[in-house]
Amino acid sequence: MKKITYIFIFILVSTNIIAQNFSELLISKELRENANACLRNQETEIIIKSRKSMTIKSKRVVTVFNEYGLQHMDLYENHDNARKVISIEAQILNAHGGEIKKFKKKDFRDQSVADGISVFTDNRVLFLDYTPINYPFTVVFTSEVETSNTAFMPRWVPQEGYFLSVEKSKISINYPTDLGFKYKTGNFEENNVIKKEESGFISFEIENLLALRTEEYAPSIIKFTPFVMFGLDKFHLEGVDGEAENWTKFSEWYYQNLLKGTDELPGETKSKIKAYVGDEKDQMKIAQKVFEYVQSKTRYVSIQLGIGGWKPMLAKDVDRLGYGDCKALSNYTRALLDVVGVTSYFTIIYGDRQQRDIDPDFVSMQGNHAVLCIPYGNELKWMECTSQIAPFDFQANFTDDRNALLIKPDGGGIAKTKIYSENDNSQFTVGNYSLSQNGSLSGEVAIKSRGTQYDRKYNLERSSKDDLDKHYKSYFGTINNLKWKNPVFENDKNTVEFTEKIQLEAENYATKSGQRILFALNAYNQYTSLPKRYRNRNTPFEISRGFYDFDDITVDLPEGFSIEFIPSSFELKEKFGHYKTEVSLVDKKITYKRSFTIYKGSYTKAEYEDYRKFIEQIAKNDNAKVVLINN
Repeated sequence: MKKITYIFIFILVSTNIIAQNFSELLISKELRENANACLRNQETEIIIKSRKSMTIKSKRVVTVFNEYGLQHMDLYENHDNARKVISIEAQILNAHGGEIKKFKKKDFRDQSVADGISVFTDNRVLFLDYTPINYPFTVVFTSEVETSNTAFMPRWVPQEGYFLSVEKSKISINYPTDLGFKYKTGNFEENNVIKKEESGFISFEIENLLALRTEEYAPSIIKFTPFVMFGLDKFHLEGVDGEAENWTKFSEWYYQNLLKGTDELPGETKSKIKAYVGDEKDQMKIAQKVFEYVQSKTRYVSIQLGIGGWKPMLAKDVDRLGYGDCKALSNYTRALLDVVGVTSYFTIIYGDRQQRDIDPDFVSMQGNHAVLCIPYGNELKWMECTSQIAPFDFQANFTDDRNALLIKPDGGGIAKTKIYSENDNSQFTVGNYSLSQNGSLSGEVAIKSRGTQYDRKYNLERSSKDDLDKHYKSYFGTINNLKWKNPVFENDKNTVEFTEKIQLEAENYATKSGQRILFALNAYNQYTSLPKRYRNRNTPFEISRGFYDFDDITVDLPEGFSIEFIPSSFELKEKFGHYKTEVSLVDKKITYKRSFTIYKGSYTKAEYEDYRKFIEQIAKNDNAKVVLINN
């Protein structure tokens, strides 16, 4: 009986310990605010045994408050021929910290990470698909992974996203001192990070990071929350030793080990591309022809096989199969250009609509995409080889304005991709409309778009009628009862300009009030996206890409009406942009000219309210009304 009592007490104490550690009741009020989940404890231990051996041990405890917090469970580990999952398990606890269920390695599903467009891949993932019955609940996830690839070391990013609070996060690394271990910290200034460092060992730890809510115009969270990058000067990748002491050595290593010998082409293809180029002598026109040839012959697929994450498939295989991933298509285009005497460089970059740089001060494996760079005088031209429809030397919204790594036989370096200025990202609207005596609108408009605005428009020529209807009813959202017809699209890939010509009609555009009718003078391009008001803004804000709009519209007034009120010309200048309208009346025709520039920039959270008021004034003026009275 005494023995049974001791066992009962032991179980009770053990349960209380779990409850004390992981009961959601112990999470402070501050860590609950704005949080869909709370990272209770994250411990990552990295043990680098040699250039070819690294072990990663992880423990992650997350309390999930609601369904939006499920994304922070991260119940998975990737594996392949070089990365082995030694152990993996998960424990699900109820709100009080009591165990609901425990999952062993055999309970995790093992499947390919093929993304639906991959041709083949040996990358796999062990994952647990858990659906909770009640909220809140807590997940305790542990894993151990061994890999021969030391080229990639996990970053420490304690606050992984918005609406996630952090009670405690720690990373520690043991490493041989002869491999050139290095690290780079970011955004430590306003965060109480505890660092411990001695020969062959380093650790970072942080506690009590409050959850951040998403806010309009907020930059990527990595730009203002703490992080640490890690790397080795001497690393290993899929059977190949690498050097990363500086970008020149890294680029040379990449070329010699991953690119060299991959550019061989069949003799028939060499003859074909020479004939396709013909007698053209201008290097850029030759490059553009080769680019168009690649677009007509190939299509993009994802290929991930071992070192295929970085080494392109052979150019002759791309030529034979007609497909490839970003690396393969860029390398294939490089091989074709070499045949016709045009120098080009394979280039590693981060491809994303959010601009992200390869860090020039931290030499390591970085990037998620490959493009091609062509030196032309003092300029660099860029080729996005994965698109079958994009214009030559066009990067807007995906690889523009960021650091990229050029790979050259004798060592390359960091280069900046094209920066699209406000004037590059332009839209010119020229049109007219007339008002009937009952307030209906009839008119036509031509809209010419360039740069990032071109990127948002040039797919319209391939859109269905239903999609066009949705687009125009949204774009001309201030025109009720809109009907559009006879659209004509002109896509000039040489100048990278997209022109839309369209006829518009709308019953009761103007509002009738007794003998008067009122209507917004700016019918075709009102700015209605008002920034949200925040009582207490928490994050800085950024305008990642500026733009320039110019409108020239003529308005014919209805017979029998005269102008009682017409908006005055207006101008507004701020650090964020410049807005100007000019209104004139000649022979019962109103001419309305409008220019609007938004500048690219990064600003403090204290400046956000000034920006919001700036946009509010513009929206108000864009909606300024003309008042007509019946004679």
